[in-house]
Amino acid sequence: MTSNLSQRPSNDSVSITLRPALPEDEAFLCAVYASTRRDELAACGWDQAQQEAFLQMQFNCQRQSYGWQYPRAEHQVILRDGQPVGRIIVHRTEEEILLVDIALLPEHRNAGIGGALVRDLFAEASTAGKPVRLHVERFNRARQLYERLGFVCIGDTGMHFLMEWRTGG
Repeated sequence: MTSNLSQRPSNDSVSITLRPALPEDEAFLCAVYASTRRDELAACGWDQAQQEAFLQMQFNCQRQSYGWQYPRAEHQVILRDGQPVGRIIVHRTEEEILLVDIALLPEHRNAGIGGALVRDLFAEASTAGKPVRLHVERFNRARQLYERLGFVCIGDTGMHFLMEWRTGG
Protein backbone atom coordinates (compact mmCIF):
# COMPACT_ATOMS: atom_id res chain seq x y z
CA MET A 1 0.00 0.00 0.00
CA THR A 2 1.37 3.41 -0.92
CA SER A 3 -0.11 6.80 -0.08
CA ASN A 4 1.16 10.08 -1.46
CA LEU A 5 0.67 12.89 0.99
CA SER A 6 0.70 16.47 -0.11
CA GLN A 7 -0.90 18.05 2.96
CA ARG A 8 2.53 19.06 4.27
CA PRO A 9 3.35 22.79 4.41
CA SER A 10 5.99 22.39 1.70
CA ASN A 11 5.31 21.37 -1.88
CA ASP A 12 7.20 18.09 -1.41
CA SER A 13 5.23 14.90 -1.84
CA VAL A 14 5.83 12.38 0.93
CA SER A 15 5.86 8.70 0.12
CA ILE A 16 4.13 6.54 2.72
CA THR A 17 4.48 2.79 2.35
CA LEU A 18 3.83 -0.24 4.51
CA ARG A 19 5.82 -3.40 5.02
CA PRO A 20 5.24 -6.41 7.25
CA ALA A 21 6.55 -6.03 10.79
CA LEU A 22 9.49 -8.36 11.38
CA PRO A 23 11.00 -9.78 14.60
CA GLU A 24 13.92 -7.38 14.23
CA ASP A 25 11.44 -4.46 14.43
CA GLU A 26 10.61 -5.21 18.08
CA ALA A 27 12.73 -2.41 19.59
CA PHE A 28 11.30 0.10 17.11
CA LEU A 29 7.72 -1.07 17.72
CA CYS A 30 8.26 -0.83 21.47
CA ALA A 31 9.57 2.73 21.02
CA VAL A 32 6.44 3.63 19.02
CA TYR A 33 4.24 2.16 21.75
CA ALA A 34 6.22 3.95 24.47
CA SER A 35 5.83 7.26 22.65
CA THR A 36 2.06 6.95 22.98
CA ARG A 37 2.28 6.55 26.76
CA ARG A 38 5.06 9.00 27.75
CA ASP A 39 2.77 11.90 28.73
CA GLU A 40 0.63 9.59 30.83
CA LEU A 41 3.66 8.21 32.69
CA ALA A 42 5.29 11.60 33.26
CA ALA A 43 2.80 12.26 36.07
CA CYS A 44 3.69 9.01 37.92
CA GLY A 45 6.92 10.30 39.43
CA TRP A 46 8.84 7.20 38.36
CA ASP A 47 12.46 7.44 37.35
CA GLN A 48 13.51 6.66 33.77
CA ALA A 49 14.41 3.02 34.51
CA GLN A 50 11.03 2.36 36.15
CA GLN A 51 9.21 3.94 33.22
CA GLU A 52 11.20 1.92 30.68
CA ALA A 53 10.56 -1.35 32.53
CA PHE A 54 6.84 -0.58 32.79
CA LEU A 55 6.58 0.38 29.12
CA GLN A 56 8.39 -2.79 28.01
CA MET A 57 6.04 -4.89 30.13
CA GLN A 58 2.96 -3.11 28.77
CA PHE A 59 4.21 -3.44 25.18
CA ASN A 60 4.69 -7.18 25.67
CA CYS A 61 1.22 -7.52 27.22
CA GLN A 62 -0.38 -5.58 24.38
CA ARG A 63 1.43 -7.67 21.77
CA GLN A 64 0.29 -10.90 23.43
CA SER A 65 -3.26 -9.64 23.79
CA TYR A 66 -3.46 -8.58 20.14
CA GLY A 67 -2.00 -11.94 19.09
CA TRP A 68 -4.64 -13.77 21.08
CA GLN A 69 -7.59 -11.56 20.06
CA TYR A 70 -6.61 -11.06 16.42
CA PRO A 71 -4.44 -14.02 15.37
CA ARG A 72 -4.78 -13.24 11.65
CA ALA A 73 -4.21 -9.49 11.94
CA GLU A 74 -1.75 -7.84 9.59
CA HIS A 75 1.04 -6.09 11.54
CA GLN A 76 2.85 -3.52 9.42
CA VAL A 77 5.50 -0.87 9.84
CA ILE A 78 4.64 2.53 8.41
CA LEU A 79 7.49 3.97 6.34
CA ARG A 80 7.87 7.63 5.41
CA ASP A 81 10.26 8.00 2.52
CA GLY A 82 11.61 4.56 3.42
CA GLN A 83 12.18 5.30 7.14
CA PRO A 84 10.10 3.62 9.87
CA VAL A 85 7.77 6.13 11.54
CA GLY A 86 4.96 4.02 13.01
CA ARG A 87 2.87 0.90 12.97
CA ILE A 88 -0.57 -0.18 11.86
CA ILE A 89 -2.43 -3.36 12.77
CA VAL A 90 -5.49 -4.36 10.74
CA HIS A 91 -7.71 -7.39 11.25
CA ARG A 92 -9.92 -8.33 8.30
CA THR A 93 -12.93 -10.62 8.65
CA GLU A 94 -15.90 -11.49 6.45
CA GLU A 95 -17.92 -8.81 8.26
CA GLU A 96 -15.53 -5.93 8.80
CA ILE A 97 -12.13 -4.31 8.56
CA LEU A 98 -10.98 -3.64 12.11
CA LEU A 99 -8.30 -1.03 12.67
CA VAL A 100 -6.76 -2.62 15.75
CA ASP A 101 -4.05 -0.01 16.23
CA ILE A 102 -2.27 2.79 14.46
CA ALA A 103 0.54 4.80 16.06
CA LEU A 104 3.19 7.18 14.81
CA LEU A 105 6.30 8.56 16.44
CA PRO A 106 5.54 12.06 17.82
CA GLU A 107 7.57 13.92 15.20
CA HIS A 108 5.44 12.35 12.43
CA ARG A 109 2.02 13.02 13.95
CA ASN A 110 -0.33 15.67 12.56
CA ALA A 111 1.22 15.36 9.09
CA GLY A 112 -1.71 13.59 7.43
CA ILE A 113 -0.08 10.15 7.52
CA GLY A 114 -2.64 8.45 9.78
CA GLY A 115 -5.56 10.03 7.94
CA ALA A 116 -4.21 8.90 4.57
CA LEU A 117 -3.79 5.33 5.78
CA VAL A 118 -7.30 5.28 7.23
CA ARG A 119 -8.69 6.63 3.94
CA ASP A 120 -6.87 3.77 2.17
CA LEU A 121 -8.80 1.40 4.45
CA PHE A 122 -12.00 3.21 3.50
CA ALA A 123 -11.29 2.60 -0.19
CA GLU A 124 -10.68 -1.09 0.52
CA ALA A 125 -13.85 -1.29 2.62
CA SER A 126 -15.94 0.42 -0.05
CA THR A 127 -14.79 -2.09 -2.65
CA ALA A 128 -15.48 -5.00 -0.29
CA GLY A 129 -18.80 -3.63 0.97
CA LYS A 130 -17.65 -3.74 4.60
CA PRO A 131 -17.51 -1.22 7.44
CA VAL A 132 -14.26 -0.10 9.04
CA ARG A 133 -14.39 -0.32 12.82
CA LEU A 134 -12.06 0.58 15.68
CA HIS A 135 -11.96 0.96 19.44
CA VAL A 136 -10.60 4.18 20.88
CA GLU A 137 -10.04 5.08 24.51
CA ARG A 138 -12.65 7.51 25.76
CA PHE A 139 -10.16 10.38 26.27
CA ASN A 140 -7.76 9.65 23.40
CA ARG A 141 -7.22 12.73 21.21
CA ALA A 142 -7.27 10.47 18.13
CA ARG A 143 -11.04 10.22 18.59
CA GLN A 144 -11.36 13.70 17.09
CA LEU A 145 -9.43 12.58 14.00
CA TYR A 146 -11.68 9.55 13.61
CA GLU A 147 -14.80 11.72 13.88
CA ARG A 148 -13.42 14.15 11.26
CA LEU A 149 -12.80 11.18 8.96
CA GLY A 150 -16.44 10.11 9.29
CA PHE A 151 -16.42 7.48 12.04
CA VAL A 152 -19.46 7.45 14.32
CA CYS A 153 -19.73 5.99 17.80
CA ILE A 154 -21.78 2.77 17.80
CA GLY A 155 -20.88 1.43 21.25
CA ASP A 156 -19.39 2.33 24.61
CA THR A 157 -17.60 -0.07 26.96
CA GLY A 158 -17.10 2.61 29.60
CA MET A 159 -13.40 2.78 28.81
CA HIS A 160 -13.51 2.66 25.00
CA PHE A 161 -15.82 3.78 22.24
CA LEU A 162 -16.53 1.41 19.36
CA MET A 163 -16.54 3.52 16.21
CA GLU A 164 -17.57 2.66 12.69
CA TRP A 165 -17.24 4.08 9.21
CA ARG A 166 -19.54 2.93 6.41
CA THR A 167 -19.53 3.77 2.72
CA GLY A 168 -21.52 6.93 2.16
CA GLY A 169 -21.79 7.57 5.85
